[in-house]
Amino acid sequence: MAAPILALKDVRLADGATMLFDGVDLAIEPGIRASLVGRNGAGKSTLLRMLAGQIQPDAGDRFANPGAKVVFVPQEPLITGDTLLDYATAGGALTYEAEAELMAFGLDPAKSTQGLSGGEIRRAALARGFAEHPDVLLLDEPTNHMDIFAIQTLETNLASARCAALIVSHDRAFLERVTRRCFWLESRKVRRLDKGFSAFDEWSEQILATEADEFRRLNKALDREQHWLERGVTGRRARNEGRRRRLIAMREQKSTILRESRGQLSMGLAAGDTSGKRVAEATGLTKSFGERVIVSGFSTRIQRGDRVAIVGPNGAGKTTLVKLLLGDLKADAGQIKLGTGLQIAYIDQARGDLKEGDTLWDVLTDGGGDQILVRGVPRHVAGYAKEFLFQDKQLRQPVSSLSGGERNRLLLARALARPANLLVLDEPTNDLDMETLDLLEDLLADFDGTLILVSHDRDFIDRLATSTIALDGRGRVVETPGGWKDFVEQNPGFFEDRNPGGAKAVQPVKSGPKKAAVKLSYKDQRRLEELDALIHSLPGEITRLEARLADPGLYARDPAGFDRIMKASEKARADLATAEEAWLALEEKREALAS
Repeated sequence: MAAPILALKDVRLADGATMLFDGVDLAIEPGIRASLVGRNGAGKSTLLRMLAGQIQPDAGDRFANPGAKVVFVPQEPLITGDTLLDYATAGGALTYEAEAELMAFGLDPAKSTQGLSGGEIRRAALARGFAEHPDVLLLDEPTNHMDIFAIQTLETNLASARCAALIVSHDRAFLERVTRRCFWLESRKVRRLDKGFSAFDEWSEQILATEADEFRRLNKALDREQHWLERGVTGRRARNEGRRRRLIAMREQKSTILRESRGQLSMGLAAGDTSGKRVAEATGLTKSFGERVIVSGFSTRIQRGDRVAIVGPNGAGKTTLVKLLLGDLKADAGQIKLGTGLQIAYIDQARGDLKEGDTLWDVLTDGGGDQILVRGVPRHVAGYAKEFLFQDKQLRQPVSSLSGGERNRLLLARALARPANLLVLDEPTNDLDMETLDLLEDLLADFDGTLILVSHDRDFIDRLATSTIALDGRGRVVETPGGWKDFVEQNPGFFEDRNPGGAKAVQPVKSGPKKAAVKLSYKDQRRLEELDALIHSLPGEITRLEARLADPGLYARDPAGFDRIMKASEKARADLATAEEAWLALEEKREALAS
């Protein structure tokens, strides 16, 4: 195995009285693609910042190869400069490379950095990261606020990049496609699995089961030692002092386990009164804003118990369609008929329903008292909040102090306490850890009402949706039974000719006086065409090879074959990187001749 390019050794870090890391070891070798998994609050973002050199540990060491370039893309990037090109080149990237990366993510390099959407901010930060050609790329929730097409662009870029990458993400489909190693931050330490994310669940469950057995054995041993202590430690104190110390250590161990055991997120959804069989029926819906057509002639029928996913590029009009279906927005043409007895709970992706100055207590109790009505039963607010992993001390803290994941959990806690037979979730998975996400999936699967879900999380959609409605951003809307995979299979080409993120095609920034147009030589032109063909074919070959490597049983069955496929995958990635560099050089030459 290659020597690590970036590593932490026996790292310890405390946040006040709370120990975040206690003996963390983590190593990243050149070219490795790894996930960093852990619950909200475990310290994943802090660990990335430490790897980036932004935080110093209280104890232990951080090692980076001399000259190694480490680039960290945080959850909330700060976009500075007058234009996106200014921002993307601020870290030293060459202009033409920054332009190429920005356009790959569907962004105009000349666009102002002011007034960007969340998705545009994320894509700009990722474009800058790739343009700087790092040796190690640290990504903190890179898929948040990005549509499926921008996520697919990110997957392609990671497949062709030569850098190592460590990724914090809750997007299972994304991690399964791009990672070949898992780091699990749990109980202040990091465990390592040298397999892709598809093997994580089974591996982690085995570890938890083993630890549960060890905890039961510890309890039995503690009972035996307590019995011994009560029966005669005073008479044998001198010769049994070592045994007494062992008992004390065991008690401390049990206390630590109990204190650090993960809270059980207990979600329950109050079923409202039964709605009519018809929830919403749309006929010939059409809606435009100026010359931009959002929906044109769309019809659908949503019935009680349906789970409808709405997908499409950022800015395509998904939230607009939801408002049309709920009758909150008037259509230009067509009609919508809502069912009877609807009780709607709506969680907005912008979390705009939270006031920064309110406390958690205020949000859950609507500003008064210490009780909250949960599924028709009064509950004390502190007890209910604990079911959503909030501690007592957080109840009096303002909403502004919460992380993104905590805000999402708070909105879920409030919405799920209220009776509802129609639940509308607009990007509910943003910032949630996987444990919470799994529990939310279980809850929604058992919900006997109707669900309308706006999401870019492909795995989440595939697990839940009974039908998928897709908008292409140009007025076309199509509905297909099943989830995301079903839609793609049944509607090939529906999203063709879309740039990542739904942005319009843009041209590279050019400067300097015009010259007489001069073409590439015949040899260069042929080479350019060959490189273009390679760039289009190699990602498919890489995907095919990495799919074979993702087979968890391949190494055990055929170690030599695994090694051959691994080398072929590495060669394909290297060939793609070389082809892209040569292509860019020829393109730059062609543009210089033509300018």
